[in-house]
Amino acid sequence: MLSSSSIRVLLVDDSALARGLLRSLLEEAGIEVVGEAVNGRQAVELARKLRPDLITLDLQMPVMGGMETITEIMHEKAIPILVVSSEADAEKACEALEAGALEVIAKPDYTPEQAGEFVRKVRLLAGVSVITRIRRRLPETSPNPDNEWQWQPSHQYLARNYRQAFAIASSTGGPQALTRILPLLDKSFPAPILLAQHMSDGFVEGMVQWLSSLCQLRVKVAEDGELLKPGCVYVSPSESHLTVTANHRVALRPRVEGEIYRPSCDHLLCSLAEVYGRDAVGIILTGMGRDGAVGMQAIRDAGGIGLAQDEATSLIYGMNQEAVKLGGVHREFPVTALGEEMQKILEMTPAGYLQALGRSSA
Repeated sequence: MLSSSSIRVLLVDDSALARGLLRSLLEEAGIEVVGEAVNGRQAVELARKLRPDLITLDLQMPVMGGMETITEIMHEKAIPILVVSSEADAEKACEALEAGALEVIAKPDYTPEQAGEFVRKVRLLAGVSVITRIRRRLPETSPNPDNEWQWQPSHQYLARNYRQAFAIASSTGGPQALTRILPLLDKSFPAPILLAQHMSDGFVEGMVQWLSSLCQLRVKVAEDGELLKPGCVYVSPSESHLTVTANHRVALRPRVEGEIYRPSCDHLLCSLAEVYGRDAVGIILTGMGRDGAVGMQAIRDAGGIGLAQDEATSLIYGMNQEAVKLGGVHREFPVTALGEEMQKILEMTPAGYLQALGRSSA
């Protein structure tokens, strides 16, 4: 991570009031603002000229909007981008992550918590190495844009009593990774998937709507007390922590003041280990920090399966690296292979899958 005094930031927002607030928060933290842009076209020109360490970007702007601006910058010479936008643009903000932005955050006010989160994000993301992108297409799927869903058991499911549950833990770069995993799973996927994705308050619902448009699976915000069902992805609200109960229902734990990770990956993974034991499958993806490492170890200790996104395909090899170091990961895979591995786990017993992993690594 760069020191605050060496970070150079370009502010992009058509609101002088918003730019003034962000400038004051950054300068109070000792971070240099090297320029301001009032529209996307100006942002592209200043990014080319000033080469800042980070760009903060609003999505709603004249001349050139935020999405087009991200695409221009990321396809010309990539610079880390933090989207700072209204919660009303939550779904579009998540699309901005797919276009190349690193994270999204709500426009802060003068509350210490929001101001502190904004400055912390700038410090973390300014040192991230990003690469110039080439245009590509998402996997061909039959999306479920209206989130209309009724699970239809496959013949494979009817032939076997499935008991597994999957938990995915991710942070920075996670939404982008999820678009390489979830769209590859069929709507008859015979197990529930629980997701703890670090996300600023107000943006989870937008991410759910965005993922729903890409997936055959049902994707929804988890609700306290609901029964877990196969073929459904339960996404933790950022305002609470997603866990599961002994009778396979959702339990949302309140967030404690001062907690850095929201929602907690460790809370989810540890509860899955306790309830499902050897039938628990933990998958940890890209992200900063150590959240999830303890939970992945708990799953492995319970006899379950632990997989991780590998370094080469991770935007930030942090959380997954810590889980590997602690010993909670059986094998790392490229993000594009994780969906296939999830299917393989369901075709075998947990013990059979782990034996196959052992043979393939021998």
